[in-house]
Amino acid sequence: MLVSTKGRYALRIMIDLAQHEGEGFAILMDVARRQEISEKYLESIVNSLAKAGLVKAQRGRGGGYCLAKPAAEYTVGEIIRQAEGHIAPVACLKTGESECEKASACLTLPLWQELDRRTNEYLDQVTLEDLVKGRL
Repeated sequence: MLVSTKGRYALRIMIDLAQHEGEGFAILMDVARRQEISEKYLESIVNSLAKAGLVKAQRGRGGGYCLAKPAAEYTVGEIIRQAEGHIAPVACLKTGESECEKASACLTLPLWQELDRRTNEYLDQVTLEDLVKGRL
């Protein structure tokens, strides 16, 4: 399993918004500067986070982005899956992939299924607040 820059940046954006939660809507340019991410790339990621309901967007003067709910209510798993899709360790476990023709005889399939389960379980136990407060 490899988390792409899109998934890593989505997590960094969410952490940044959580760190500035009490300050109102964050201006995209400020988030881009703090996170050293291209504003254009950040915009595409934050727009997908907004469409998924993970962040609120407000246009116009005083607008920007903020978390849609408290940081403690987000899991790392939901943020990464929203950005990446399913984060399976092998292609045959990805959602929407057709079943492998060798699945019934595959001796490694149970290994990959358990790794996938444990990875998702772990990522779903870590909250955005845990990351912000350094509780790992």
